[in-house]
Amino acid sequence: MNFAIIAAGEGSRLVQEGIKTPKPLIRIGNVSLIERLLGMFLVQQPETISVIINPKMPDVALFLELWKKDHKDVVLNVLVKETPSSMHSLSELFQVLPDGPFVCTTVDTLFTKEDFSAYCQAFRTSSSTCLFGLTSFVDDEKPLWVHVNDEGFISDFCDEGPAPFVSGGIYGLQKSLVSPVLNQCLSSGQARMRNFQRALLKAGVPVRAHLFGRVMDIDHAHDIEVAERWLSGN
Repeated sequence: MNFAIIAAGEGSRLVQEGIKTPKPLIRIGNVSLIERLLGMFLVQQPETISVIINPKMPDVALFLELWKKDHKDVVLNVLVKETPSSMHSLSELFQVLPDGPFVCTTVDTLFTKEDFSAYCQAFRTSSSTCLFGLTSFVDDEKPLWVHVNDEGFISDFCDEGPAPFVSGGIYGLQKSLVSPVLNQCLSSGQARMRNFQRALLKAGVPVRAHLFGRVMDIDHAHDIEVAERWLSGN
């Protein structure tokens, strides 16, 4: 399986709150966010890992360069490009991602390795074409609320809640299947990943739901402390 990380944002809210460390290099439990994800990907024996990063964060590029030297058996594709939205970042990643299934997540999304392993196993064995990670734990300021039908497929994405679940920012996709939908979104001037998710449903692409225990994003300074307590068992 192939994996991808969207890390092209500037982390502006963290910067405004005095956090000078680039978001991908923020450490939770003494491990940076991007290193944590790469470690989880390695457990899944990836064919390739593709990452898009912001050119304003040279320290992140240096980290990935050193990581690549220490993991010569892993095909690591690094794109350095500023994009207007996560949807545009995904489109850029499509230029280097091989055909077939892949899992994509944003760099600031936190979940346990046990939950992620179960998710990857479900994606490998599922007969559905796409598998999105959801959680009932609401942490985001503006969550994308998600409704799921009785068969376990996502039936609707809503900006306004409540709904049983919210998007966890973890996407299992089939490149050839979703590429036309993504291209249509971009050509019509749309942005934001949530609009791409809505477009998938509108195009009739079946998207199965997979429930994670807890998923949280690192958007603010206080999120770092909360994440530290959570992952340390406190």
